[in-house]
Parts: sequence; C-alpha cells; structure tokens
Amino acid sequence: MSFFELFWIFIIIFSLLPAIKLRIIEGNRLRLIKSLESKRGTRLITLIHRQEMISFLGIPFFRYIDIEDSEEVLRAIRFTPDDMPIDIILHTPGGLALASEQIAHAILRHPSKVTVFIPHYAMSGGTMIALAASEIAMDENAVMGPIDPQIGELPAASILKVVKMKDINKIDDTTLAKADVAKKAIKQVEKFIYSLLEKRIGKKKAQKLSKVLTEGRWTHDYPITYEEAKKLGLQVSKEVPEEIYQLMRLYPQPTTRRPAVQYIPIPYRGKGKESPPTARRPRGKIKE
Repeated sequence: MSFFELFWIFIIIFSLLPAIKLRIIEGNRLRLIKSLESKRGTRLITLIHRQEMISFLGIPFFRYIDIEDSEEVLRAIRFTPDDMPIDIILHTPGGLALASEQIAHAILRHPSKVTVFIPHYAMSGGTMIALAASEIAMDENAVMGPIDPQIGELPAASILKVVKMKDINKIDDTTLAKADVAKKAIKQVEKFIYSLLEKRIGKKKAQKLSKVLTEGRWTHDYPITYEEAKKLGLQVSKEVPEEIYQLMRLYPQPTTRRPAVQYIPIPYRGKGKESPPTARRPRGKIKE
C-alpha cells in the first residue's frame, strides 16, 4: 500500500471520528434517559442548548429556543399518555417568545404532573417554560431569569422609559413605533405569565409575580437564585437526581486546546472520612 493510499485512509478515518463519537454519545444519552424514565415512571424530555460541533472542523454555533424545539417538545407531549407524568430538563439561555409560550401552553394542559429540572440555568423563555410546570427542581447554585420582553437588542421597558423622559416632538417615528410595540409586548407577556401562575398560587400572588418578572426592574440576565425564587413565592425544590448531572455531561461544550476548568472528576468525602487521593512527590532532588 502506497503512502498516498495510507494518507487518504487516514483523512477518511479522521473525518469520520467526530460522527462516530457523536453517535456513541447519543446512544449513551438515550440509555440514561430510558433509565431515568424507568426509575421515575415518567416521560423525560430534554431541552438543552449548548455550543455544538459541526463536522470535524469544530465550528461552534449557538442554540436557543426556536420553533423547531417547540415542535419537537409538543410532539413528545402528544406521545405521552394523559396519566403519565413528564420530566423536563431545562438548560437554555432562552429564545423566541412564541416557541417558549407554545411549550408552556402544552405543559400547562398536560393532565398529569410536570416537573422541570434546572441543573445550571434556564433564563428568559426557559423561565417561562419552568413556570408552567407543576414543580420546579433546581440545583442550589442554578439560576432562572426575568421574562421582560426584548425589542430587537433593547429591553422593552427601557424603550418606554426613554420615550417618557424626552419631548415627544423630538422623538423620531421609528422610536415611537418601537415604544408602542414595547408597551404591547410587556402587557402580553405579563398576561401570559399570570395565566400560568393564577391557578397554582392565587390571583393576587400571580398578579404581583407576573409584574415583577416582566416589568424590567432588573437587567435581562439578572440571576434569580434558588433562595430568591423562594422569596418571590415560586414553588421550587433542590431535589435534582444525580442521573441528571450525569446526563448533562453527555452534552459537552466544544473542546479547546487548553481546558479553562480542571479538577479530579470524583466525589470527595468530608472530614473524618476517606480523604482524597494525594499526589506522590517524585523521588530525588529538584534541580534549580
């Protein structure tokens, strides 16, 4: 076999390795999902957004909640019997309001219990989806976020504030049109969040909470922690199964030449119990 034949065989194998690796990871995901479903007696749906890898070139692209996601989640819910509970793993920066509202509607209409698990973060549209669930279980260090509408790259609340501060005769038509859209968007989202919460926490609490989450009192990336979620009146718990963390490891970020975070990937015990393994010092003197 010539050098060029070996070279092309190497190129073909090298180009196929990412696809083979992805297929193995997908198989491991499905096995773990099936294991969790059997353990809890539920349908498990994942909505996890990461930077994925394209082919062997390693080009990252960003994911968010879109119409394709809502179609898949709605299809999964339709496949689920009315008497079967649903578990949803959420890991997302948010996304399209329409897609998030469709998913939230479908969750709210499912007759059996729906539990949303947040192992790391569920912002914006992800928070909207979580509010539709019967129960929210989040890691003690996980966060949710406000659901204030964004008009383009600007918060709707900020557009309205600017318009109120300036003389209307000095504001251009485009800004006034954006302000009109912003006012409608805030009302629409607040009304929708109220509809998700009203039956579960009562009218007064639902009115207050829907306003807090949509009025723009915080920046859009403000982290609502477990403790703050409890203070706001949300029904949250810390009961996240260990298998969910294992599943999250099967959705890796793109690899880089040098990892930004490193640690020994095993759980350590507390004081008075087995200590973590210690590195042995090499014998001999160290030359300076």
